Amino acid sequence: MSGVAPRRALLGMSLDALTMEQTIARCVEAVENRESLTIGVVNAAKAVNMSHDELLRDSVTSCDLVVADGQSVVWASRFLGRPLPERVAGIDLFTSLMEEGARRSYRAYFLGARPEVLERLVAEVGRRYPGLEVAGARDGYFTDDQASDVAARIGEAKPDLLFLGMTSPKKEIFLARFATDIHAGVIHGVGGSFDVLAGKVRRAPALWQKLGMEWLYRFLQEPLRLGPRYVSTNTRFAWMVVKEYVQGRSKG
Repeated sequence: MSGVAPRRALLGMSLDALTMEQTIARCVEAVENRESLTIGVVNAAKAVNMSHDELLRDSVTSCDLVVADGQSVVWASRFLGRPLPERVAGIDLFTSLMEEGARRSYRAYFLGARPEVLERLVAEVGRRYPGLEVAGARDGYFTDDQASDVAARIGEAKPDLLFLGMTSPKKEIFLARFATDIHAGVIHGVGGSFDVLAGKVRRAPALWQKLGMEWLYRFLQEPLRLGPRYVSTNTRFAWMVVKEYVQGRSKG
């Protein structure tokens, strides 16, 4: 794959209209050409937070690729007449890149999670993807003052793939500040995917994923903690979509 990917203007940002297969091909191209490709992912919650958090918005939109991590974003794009081809879930991109990296003997670095989770993750990666070389790993518990040293150590490891298993907006801000210095082939913020691969958190079954209902599966596991957040976020996201639709109709 080469050239500039098609983009869709949506909810105050620009997303790449790529399939999962096309996204992986673009990542491989970046590694093989010794580029540095940063990837941002957007779901409903992040879209809402980006609407009022300028630092988060700038950090995400400055990425080389920005893809729809949430099915609700894909549905919104179709409702607004600017369709994205499919969901490119961050965790699926994470595992697909490791699978591809194992075939190509890439070097991967893992940054994030708690030390015990990271240890289990690295062991699981070695079991599932034996051809993938672990260039290094570091937990996500470091201060802002330590961030530059963490970035320098990653740069010294020269990874082809760097995965950031940290929460938003910390991972986006770290990526925006240090991606150029690190110069990994691909830098992908994967959020809580380390916990899933390490077996700490159970992911929704495939059918729930296909229906775009992973959020409901997570809610059913932790209703008291996630309920208020999901109600607030989903309501605000729906309002953002309706508002943009109405504004588009009035201009037309």
